[in-house]
Amino acid sequence: MKKLLLAFQFLTIIPVKDTGIVTDREAGGSAAFFPLAGLVQGTLLVFAVVTLLRVFPVGLANLLLLLLLVITNGALHLDGLADTFDAIASRGDRQKKLAIMKDSTIGPAGVIAIVFSLMLKYLLLNESYSDAAPAAYYLILFLLPIYSRWAMVPAIFHSKSAREDGLGKAFIENVGVKELLTATVLALLFSFLSVFVIFNTPELAHVVFSLPALYIFSLITAWFCGRRFGGMTGDTFGAVSELSEILFLMMAVICLRNFTS
Repeated sequence: MKKLLLAFQFLTIIPVKDTGIVTDREAGGSAAFFPLAGLVQGTLLVFAVVTLLRVFPVGLANLLLLLLLVITNGALHLDGLADTFDAIASRGDRQKKLAIMKDSTIGPAGVIAIVFSLMLKYLLLNESYSDAAPAAYYLILFLLPIYSRWAMVPAIFHSKSAREDGLGKAFIENVGVKELLTATVLALLFSFLSVFVIFNTPELAHVVFSLPALYIFSLITAWFCGRRFGGMTGDTFGAVSELSEILFLMMAVICLRNFTS
């Protein structure tokens, strides 16, 4: 139970009871429940959009959904995305890049990364709505945070720490096969339940193939960060989550256009 609560504590602003002193092992173990934190966020998005579409046009509703997603994450992942791109844009050595990621200020590359991330997600949400029946659109919103939170787990599992301390190191050293398999089983379970039971959209079963694609993306990111920074940090994990949302929405749009009638 403590590891489950920690997953919500690390990934969302959803209030949970104080978990007391957290060990590195407990922090790493919480990664197994990242998809469950995404499940709660996905459910919130679906209920929100059903309400919003009764009041606002789809464009405004999708913009408010993005705002809700950012707020429920505490903008933590966007901050990680910005810091990561600022570090990538730097011409300094690894230590300077790591120092940039630790700096609280955001540079021009980080601002551009945030703007383009939000713009792409907004456009992809609009495209998903125009190409899909309501149930299929709700399915995409439901799975969006589940898949993106899950994508952080293989990135953690396959990476090494760029720092000698910090929360990122605690995750990297304590996420093993058990946590990866548990997170994957949960993501698959939520996928099949949502496709065949909750939203009854079997024509979108192909969307489950987003998981192996995101796994490959996580592997590439872990390799890239290893080359650029000497490993991964908490900021790069946030970047993985944000970029995974974009990739998932892209694959969902492709699925809608090519595999549905």
